[in-house]
Amino acid sequence: QVQLVESGGGLVQAGGSLKLSCAASGRTFTRNRMGWFRQAPGKEREFVTATRWSSGTTYYAYYADSVKGRFTTSRDNAKNTVYLQMNSLKPEDTAVYYCAAAYSGSDVYTTSEYDSWGQGTQVTVSS
Repeated sequence: QVQLVESGGGLVQAGGSLKLSCAASGRTFTRNRMGWFRQAPGKEREFVTATRWSSGTTYYAYYADSVKGRFTTSRDNAKNTVYLQMNSLKPEDTAVYYCAAAYSGSDVYTTSEYDSWGQGTQVTVSS
Protein backbone atom coordinates (compact mmCIF):
# COMPACT_ATOMS: atom_id res chain seq x y z
CA GLN A 1 0.00 0.00 0.00
CA VAL A 2 1.04 3.55 -0.67
CA GLN A 3 0.38 6.19 1.96
CA LEU A 4 -0.51 9.56 0.49
CA VAL A 5 -0.46 12.94 2.20
CA GLU A 6 -1.74 16.06 0.43
CA SER A 7 -0.76 19.61 1.32
CA GLY A 8 -0.99 23.09 -0.12
CA GLY A 9 -4.69 23.79 0.03
CA GLY A 10 -6.11 27.06 1.27
CA LEU A 11 -8.20 30.11 0.52
CA VAL A 12 -7.52 32.10 -2.62
CA GLN A 13 -9.32 34.76 -4.61
CA ALA A 14 -10.71 34.03 -8.04
CA GLY A 15 -7.97 34.31 -10.63
CA GLY A 16 -5.31 33.26 -8.15
CA SER A 17 -3.10 30.18 -7.99
CA LEU A 18 -2.35 27.34 -5.64
CA LYS A 19 0.01 24.40 -5.83
CA LEU A 20 -0.94 21.14 -4.18
CA SER A 21 1.55 18.44 -3.28
CA CYS A 22 1.02 14.77 -2.62
CA ALA A 23 3.80 12.88 -0.88
CA ALA A 24 3.79 9.11 -1.26
CA SER A 25 5.46 6.59 0.99
CA GLY A 26 5.41 2.87 1.58
CA ARG A 27 5.81 1.63 -1.95
CA THR A 28 7.63 2.63 -5.10
CA PHE A 29 5.29 4.65 -7.21
CA THR A 30 7.28 5.24 -10.37
CA ARG A 31 4.94 3.12 -12.50
CA ASN A 32 1.76 3.91 -10.60
CA ARG A 33 -1.02 5.92 -12.06
CA MET A 34 -1.34 9.01 -9.89
CA GLY A 35 -4.54 10.97 -9.96
CA TRP A 36 -6.12 14.07 -8.49
CA PHE A 37 -9.83 14.12 -7.78
CA ARG A 38 -12.06 16.66 -6.07
CA GLN A 39 -15.32 16.64 -4.23
CA ALA A 40 -17.51 19.67 -3.65
CA PRO A 41 -20.24 19.69 -1.00
CA GLY A 42 -23.25 17.69 -2.10
CA LYS A 43 -21.50 16.40 -5.22
CA GLU A 44 -19.77 13.19 -6.22
CA ARG A 45 -16.02 12.92 -6.32
CA GLU A 46 -14.83 13.83 -9.79
CA PHE A 47 -11.71 13.34 -11.85
CA VAL A 48 -9.39 16.33 -12.22
CA THR A 49 -6.13 15.06 -13.67
CA ALA A 50 -3.82 12.04 -13.69
CA THR A 51 -0.51 10.76 -14.97
CA ARG A 52 0.07 7.30 -16.35
CA TRP A 53 3.46 5.75 -16.91
CA SER A 54 4.26 4.88 -20.50
CA SER A 55 7.88 3.73 -20.69
CA GLY A 56 11.24 4.83 -19.37
CA THR A 57 10.65 8.29 -17.98
CA THR A 58 7.65 9.07 -20.19
CA TYR A 59 4.28 9.74 -18.64
CA TYR A 60 0.99 10.70 -20.20
CA ALA A 61 -1.12 13.36 -18.53
CA TYR A 62 -4.91 13.54 -18.64
CA TYR A 63 -7.15 16.43 -17.67
CA ALA A 64 -10.83 17.06 -17.13
CA ASP A 65 -12.23 19.52 -19.65
CA SER A 66 -13.10 21.90 -16.83
CA VAL A 67 -9.45 22.37 -15.85
CA LYS A 68 -7.61 22.06 -19.18
CA GLY A 69 -5.33 25.01 -19.77
CA ARG A 70 -5.51 26.06 -16.11
CA PHE A 71 -4.23 23.08 -14.12
CA THR A 72 -0.97 21.18 -14.60
CA THR A 73 0.06 17.94 -12.95
CA SER A 74 3.65 16.83 -12.56
CA ARG A 75 5.58 14.27 -10.60
CA ASP A 76 9.03 14.02 -9.06
CA ASN A 77 9.80 10.34 -8.68
CA ALA A 78 13.01 11.04 -6.76
CA LYS A 79 10.88 12.71 -4.09
CA ASN A 80 7.91 10.35 -4.47
CA THR A 81 5.75 13.42 -4.89
CA VAL A 82 3.10 14.48 -7.35
CA TYR A 83 2.00 18.07 -7.80
CA LEU A 84 -1.05 19.94 -8.98
CA GLN A 85 -0.45 23.51 -10.11
CA MET A 86 -3.77 25.35 -10.28
CA ASN A 87 -3.92 28.70 -12.04
CA SER A 88 -6.79 31.04 -12.93
CA LEU A 89 -8.85 29.53 -10.16
CA LYS A 90 -12.61 29.93 -10.19
CA PRO A 91 -15.18 29.70 -7.40
CA GLU A 92 -16.43 26.46 -8.95
CA ASP A 93 -13.01 24.92 -8.28
CA THR A 94 -13.84 25.01 -4.56
CA ALA A 95 -13.67 21.45 -3.24
CA VAL A 96 -11.68 18.99 -1.21
CA TYR A 97 -8.88 17.75 -3.43
CA TYR A 98 -7.69 14.15 -3.12
CA CYS A 99 -4.58 12.44 -4.39
CA ALA A 100 -4.89 8.80 -5.40
CA ALA A 101 -2.63 5.97 -6.55
CA ALA A 102 -3.39 2.95 -8.71
CA TYR A 103 -1.10 -0.06 -9.04
CA SER A 104 -2.54 -1.84 -12.06
CA GLY A 105 -4.81 -1.30 -15.03
CA SER A 106 -4.98 1.74 -17.28
CA ASP A 107 -8.18 3.63 -16.47
CA VAL A 108 -7.28 7.03 -15.06
CA TYR A 109 -10.76 8.53 -14.81
CA THR A 110 -12.67 6.19 -12.49
CA THR A 111 -12.39 6.49 -8.72
CA SER A 112 -12.88 2.75 -8.16
CA GLU A 113 -9.75 2.03 -10.21
CA TYR A 114 -7.55 3.65 -7.57
CA ASP A 115 -6.16 1.68 -4.64
CA SER A 116 -4.90 4.31 -2.21
CA TRP A 117 -6.23 7.74 -1.30
CA GLY A 118 -4.97 10.67 0.69
CA GLN A 119 -7.00 12.43 3.36
CA GLY A 120 -7.75 15.41 1.12
CA THR A 121 -6.95 19.10 1.28
CA GLN A 122 -9.50 21.92 1.14
CA VAL A 123 -9.32 24.46 -1.66
CA THR A 124 -11.63 27.45 -1.39
CA VAL A 125 -11.86 30.06 -4.13
CA SER A 126 -13.64 33.27 -3.24
CA SER A 127 -15.35 35.46 -5.83
